[in-house]
Amino acid sequence: MTMLATRLKRKLKGAMLKWLPGMLTCVQFEDFLIEYMEGDLPQRQRTVFEFHIRICRECREYMAAYKRTIEVTGRAYGNGAAPVPDEVPEDLVQAILAARRG
Repeated sequence: MTMLATRLKRKLKGAMLKWLPGMLTCVQFEDFLIEYMEGDLPQRQRTVFEFHIRICRECREYMAAYKRTIEVTGRAYGNGAAPVPDEVPEDLVQAILAARRG
């Protein structure tokens, strides 16, 4: 599946999920991802976030790619030579770099 198709699928699924009580959309999932990874989400939001992870395969894959990107970035800063794997989406790499710039 192409990157565009994957993103479109996530947006459509997120639009459907917003109608479930207490559910995050996939876009909201992305908004909370950094806070979740850093342990900064309040308990209620963390519970909703973790429920979304359990039911949304695309967001689980997105989070796995995000974690992998963080690992690769850490290694790249450590040795300056680690390439970003092809399976890591370019928009994710750019978002992480933008977040680091602040």
